[in-house]
Amino acid sequence: MLFRSSAAICGALVAFAVSVAVARCETRGVHSNAVVDAASGDAVVGAASMYNPFKPGKEEGGPSTASGERYDPSVWAAAIKTSLRRKFGGVQFGARPKYALVEAIGKKVIVKINDVGPLRPGRIIDFNERTMRHFDPSLELGVIDDVRVSPLSGDYWTPGPVG
Repeated sequence: MLFRSSAAICGALVAFAVSVAVARCETRGVHSNAVVDAASGDAVVGAASMYNPFKPGKEEGGPSTASGERYDPSVWAAAIKTSLRRKFGGVQFGARPKYALVEAIGKKVIVKINDVGPLRPGRIIDFNERTMRHFDPSLELGVIDDVRVSPLSGDYWTPGPVG
């Protein structure tokens, strides 16, 4: 009798886990449509590169970002050009980060804008390592041209690939 009760509970937990997974998949489709709707029409187009504050050299920042968060190469984040700071929500120390839709090389990703830069002329955005690997898995390109960056309205986006 105890075995049957345990099996029934286990079956119920498996059914619940499957229903949660299905619900997540269904919301992702809505998410990609919502991203397109929420992207401001004021996109900026230019070149992108990667930055890493732990890399030695005077042109890299410190371990803290402009928003006060610690730099994390494993999250979907980027530094927007300092002159575009206001357009992308200010990027202020201690303030809630803003988000942007980045499109390049036929791919789309939502990134958290938590830092300012890039420190190299002619670039509009610097990606952290995870974001750059999405567009350039081998990190051989160095610079990606014709990147379209659109600010997203609202504060509660889930960073990561879209579509």
